[in-house]
Formats: sequence, structure tokens, C-alpha cells
Amino acid sequence: MTATWLRWTPAVAVPAVIAAGVLAGSLPASARDPLPEKTPAQVLAMIGQHQTKSFSGTVEQSSELGLPDVPQVGPTSGAGTGSLAELLTGPHSARVYVDGPSRARIQVMDRMAERDAVRQGNELWLYNSKDNTATHVTLPANASKESRSHDMPAGVATPEELAAKMLDKLDGSTEVAVAEDTEVAGRTAYNLVLTPRSDVTLVGSVAVAVDGENGMPLSVEVRARGQQEPAFRTAFSTLTLGAPDASLFNFSPPPGASVKELAVPAKPSGTRDLADRNRTRSNPADRDLGSKDQSEKDSAHKDLRGHAPTVTGSGWERIVGIPAHSASARSPESGKQPVDRLLNDPLLRQATVTVEGGRAISTSLVNVLLTDDGRTFVGSVPLERLQAAAAAR
Repeated sequence: MTATWLRWTPAVAVPAVIAAGVLAGSLPASARDPLPEKTPAQVLAMIGQHQTKSFSGTVEQSSELGLPDVPQVGPTSGAGTGSLAELLTGPHSARVYVDGPSRARIQVMDRMAERDAVRQGNELWLYNSKDNTATHVTLPANASKESRSHDMPAGVATPEELAAKMLDKLDGSTEVAVAEDTEVAGRTAYNLVLTPRSDVTLVGSVAVAVDGENGMPLSVEVRARGQQEPAFRTAFSTLTLGAPDASLFNFSPPPGASVKELAVPAKPSGTRDLADRNRTRSNPADRDLGSKDQSEKDSAHKDLRGHAPTVTGSGWERIVGIPAHSASARSPESGKQPVDRLLNDPLLRQATVTVEGGRAISTSLVNVLLTDDGRTFVGSVPLERLQAAAAAR
């Protein structure tokens, strides 16, 4: 984790525009006890160096993306577009327990059900109380030692996970500032604010609350351009530092549960994992962002059919296009294309509108264009930009 975060310190200290002043009107309520002043680079260094490996708490996630609400009837489906629709349209709560890099439990409380993801060493259990089903996964012995135990498929992103994704946009297209202190889960925190230097992107700003004592990300708020309230927020509402009870990481399927066994293939020898690439990027001499890293990304995104997603634009104006009949665009469960899956789902169908060249799902932060010929274009830009990208191919 340390290498992953530390590699962003030079990205802020050198190419990004550092604004150390206080940003008014874009932050949560102020904290009671002021923290020592720090620059953006210093706050980033705190995140990279934090050693908070054992904790428990409750994470609350909310979104106001402009999508129609999912009906308040019945529990979340275990997978597929139905659960995606609910994830994007309502509040969610998760209890998180972490003890070191390989022990974690995340309990997501749905409206009438509960989903659990439990990791103990190389054993991973996924359980859905809605249909009393469990999946058991044995992780390979050569799983990355730097993988984080709380990065598990539970449906609710922790602040650290989301912060990592947002900080991936740190380059010259982003203004970075340390704003007024805030308070999250009873802890005083620095506010690291990312503001796109683009008048095209739908994203107005991203605020990351960083624990003033240990550097742990406590909340992430994403605001859409022109909106005062967050379009998306994930934050700890309670947080207790220290190791949770060891019994929380023991899991046995309830009586009558349907259990599916999955085997994860070991990583082939000679394959570099994400942690390896992060260690390479942390060395300034190896940070050729315009060639080496992009080549790795392009190679990683190629699918089994030889099709690869296309990328136009950069930074916050980036548009990803997925070809028709690409394995990247298919559902692993059904093999269907995104257009078929979306238009056949009643919850997402009501959010799509007919536009020139296909159908679209528009939110305050991201737009999705599903073309008539089966291609998909996604970006945090106006729909017209997606249509132009589709027409250019």
C-alpha cells in the first residue's frame, strides 16, 4: 500500500498546481480542533505512510446521481444489473472489520438482506442471505503480499478504495489543495481537495478527508459541476482503531446454504502484478507515464478475442470505448452484450433514453452511450462528447 500512495507525492509536488488556501463552500462541517498546517504533498505523504492495519467501523455510502429511485420493495439481487441499479440510486451501510493484510470481514446491509465477504488468510467466503447462497474461494499461494484485505467484492467501496481511484487522476489536469479541517467519525481530518482544471468534465471536485493522526482516508465526497451537495459520498460514520475480535473472521455457511467452490488460478511465473508495477512507478526514473505505463494498461485491457477498449482524451476528459462483440463487454454469467442486459432490465431500462445513435444513461457524474451497433462509450463528460467519439470510429 505504501508504494501505491507514495508514488503520487511527486505527482502533486511537481506537475500539479498546488493551492494551499482554504476553499470555502465545498467541504463538510469544520473540525473542532485545528490541525497543524500541511501542504498537499505532505498530506499525500501521510496517506502513503499510514500504518493503520487493524480497525473496525461502519461505512455509509450515498449517491444523488439523478437516476430514478429503485422501488423500496424486496432485497437487493445478488448480482447483475439489478444490484448495480440499487448501488447507484440509494444509500448503503456496511460494517467493516480489518486485522492486517489478510483478515477482513465486510457486512453490507441491504434493505431486506445481508451480504458478507469474509477473508481469513487465503480463504475467502462470499455469502448472500437473500437466497442463502455462499461462494468459497481459495486464493493462490502467490497472491500479492501488498493486496489489501478490505478490497473485496462486497458492493460498497471503502474510503481508501475510492480515494485510490480518485488519486489516479492526479496530473497536470488537476488542482490540488488542502482545505479547512473537517471531522469524520469523531476524528479531526485534513481535507485534500482535487479540482479538475477542465471546463468539460462533469466532475466539479473531489474531497478526501485524511485522518490527522494516522493518515487513513476517512471519507470521499465527489461533487458534480454546479452542484452544492455531493453526488457520491462514502465515509466512516464510526471508527475504532485496534484489532477486532478474532472470531469475526471465522465463517461457516448456515444450514441449508447452497455452496459453490471456485478456484483462482495461480499467477503465471514472470507475470508482474499491480504491486510490482506500483513499485516501478514509485521510482521517478521509471515514471514515463506517456509510454511505459500506458503500454502496460493497453496490454492488460486486451481481451481474449483480441479486441481492446479504446481511449480518447486524457485526465478528467477521458472516454473509454468498448467494441461490439468484445469479451470485455460481455457479462461473464450470460455472455450478453451491455445493450441487451441494460434494456432487458426493468430498473435500468427506465433510466435509459433514446438519443442519436443509440441509447444513453446520463447521471450527474458519468454518461454511458450504448450505440445501435453494440459499442459502449463511457466518460465523465457530456453526452455529446461520447457521441462524437462514437462517430469518429
